[in-house]
Amino acid sequence: MGIHMDKQTIASLQALHPHPLPIKHSERKGDTSFKDLFLKELSEPLKVSKHAKGRMEERGIVIGAQTWDMIHQKIKQAQKMGVQDSLVLTNDAALIISAKNETVITALNREEANEQIFTNINGTILIND
Repeated sequence: MGIHMDKQTIASLQALHPHPLPIKHSERKGDTSFKDLFLKELSEPLKVSKHAKGRMEERGIVIGAQTWDMIHQKIKQAQKMGVQDSLVLTNDAALIISAKNETVITALNREEANEQIFTNINGTILIND
């Protein structure tokens, strides 16, 4: 009476919940409280893909810690609203962020963004920094 899942179902579940291997029983001593885990999860920064890091370096895009925090808070809100991929516009940059994976996919400066058409985006976030 086991549960059987095909490879596609398993892959989609892993994409939704990419967690490391289970903790060994010996490592569970001194378990962290749910509150501590929750606060840690909230404080985790957005991931920036290798591609996006390169684009930011090439284009001289620098985003301060306070702005990153604002972006991350808005991405969390967008997730709750069902947004999967978002265009985030700041005063100096345009970022494509996978809200689902909390990962910056690519980055443009605002001048470049003015002449672009963005597709496959189901949410836009404006940040006045």
